Amino acid sequence: MARFSRRRVLGVGMGVGAGLAAGSLGAHTAHAVGHPAGSDSTVAITGATVIDPAGSRVLPNATLVVRGDRIAAIGTAREVRVPADAELVDGRGKYVVPGFIDSHVHGSGQEEIDLPLFLANGVTTVRDMNGHALLYQWRDQVDAGSLFGPRLVVASNIIDGSPSLLAGSGAPYVEVTDARQARTAVREAVAGGADFIKVYVRLTPEAYHAIADECSALGVPFVGHTPAAIPLAEAGAAGQRSFEHVYTSWFDTSSEEVAIRRRLASIEVDGGDYNSWYNQTHPLEVLTARTFDPTRAREVFRGLAANGSHQVPTLTQHRVFDMPDSIAANADRLRYLPAATQDGWKAMLQTYVEGRSEQDAAEHLELFRARVRWIGAAHRAGVPVLAGTDTGTAYVYPGFGLHDELENLVEAGFSPMQALRAATDTPARFLGLRDAGTVRRGAIADLAVLDADPLTDIRNTARIHAVVVRGTLISAARRERMLSDVEGAAASGKLPARLVGCACTPGLGADLAGAV
Repeated sequence: MARFSRRRVLGVGMGVGAGLAAGSLGAHTAHAVGHPAGSDSTVAITGATVIDPAGSRVLPNATLVVRGDRIAAIGTAREVRVPADAELVDGRGKYVVPGFIDSHVHGSGQEEIDLPLFLANGVTTVRDMNGHALLYQWRDQVDAGSLFGPRLVVASNIIDGSPSLLAGSGAPYVEVTDARQARTAVREAVAGGADFIKVYVRLTPEAYHAIADECSALGVPFVGHTPAAIPLAEAGAAGQRSFEHVYTSWFDTSSEEVAIRRRLASIEVDGGDYNSWYNQTHPLEVLTARTFDPTRAREVFRGLAANGSHQVPTLTQHRVFDMPDSIAANADRLRYLPAATQDGWKAMLQTYVEGRSEQDAAEHLELFRARVRWIGAAHRAGVPVLAGTDTGTAYVYPGFGLHDELENLVEAGFSPMQALRAATDTPARFLGLRDAGTVRRGAIADLAVLDADPLTDIRNTARIHAVVVRGTLISAARRERMLSDVEGAAASGKLPARLVGCACTPGLGADLAGAV
């Protein structure tokens, strides 16, 4: 299957509005589908229940045949013949869903850790929010079939205002102060191979709207945090395709928005002082949560839905920082991480939780519950939601975190089918990944085979039996070997230190990030 040229599709343009939103990143990322990395083998899954969130379809006792990187046939045993040369998966008592898409990750730069953990957890596509050169290299190697991993869609250098919160973090960022610099940053990012532009919180209105205009002219989407100087509704109308996290997104839905915006505008921080920014915005978040205005919220959410703007809540990350005691439940996953990463995560979390009083802890618990309610309200109002984890921040684990996020979405009021859709069909269409995120004849053969029904309990998405990645079967035995190999690599002490998660804790990853 021919690979789409990034340059060729650049000119297609980026549509704004609900009618085009489903494929809003397609103009720049369709190259990642149907690439020559697909397997030449044949796989047959027999007797399984197939769940396709794209149409809320459930097909019991189905036979599914994969040839190359495509689903060749799907139906009942009477309708579908199993080829004699097929690798067989006994699907009796199993459930087949599309491979999962994590729409917000920060790669560690350690291919022996990240890539197999994503695949072993059924995550076959990731949208990486770091514009590191190494990640572009991984993306292209996966596309070419020389590296076995999930499909990658990779951000630009983060474009921030001055003084940037990312200074000294080791993150790939560019600081802009006017429209000319903003346009130059966009053009250089596109020329450097970015699949999309990522914006950050300190941008001025002048620079932000220049980015929006330049992206529209080039046909490249832009996503990211909601800048403090830009109301969410304004950003959606400007064409920002997705908004990351809740903490930069929800000020518009407060009855005190005007006062909150005034206080946001008055915040002063030194470059790289993310912790000061966090501490100064915390009381504004508490005020936002306590003054949620359903009428204002409905108006804001209607506008986002009409513009085709997507929300990526990253509740998994919010749970860690709002409820740090929750990390103990997943301590067994630490065996898959090198000691350097574990140390970095400890330091990152400590930066945010050190010195919290009982009142602070109570406020953070209140905030998390409010975030969950907020994303539920956005969902009910028709705002499309993408399941993203913020993997790479402290205690948000590659692959495993996606299953945590699906639990969080169900807690927010999504049905299990709706949560599955937020990790399959919706992000596939958002990214322009044609024929991905679905289980039907002719679709890309990215599949997860589960040991139990996710529609009765969303936690069953974590009960992975086998995975199919672009037609290549990861059997139950192979999956166990992959996890064992990751554990061994993590314990070896021989992995090169590259990155430590995201850029939100300046200094922790600065030296490590230089390796990429």
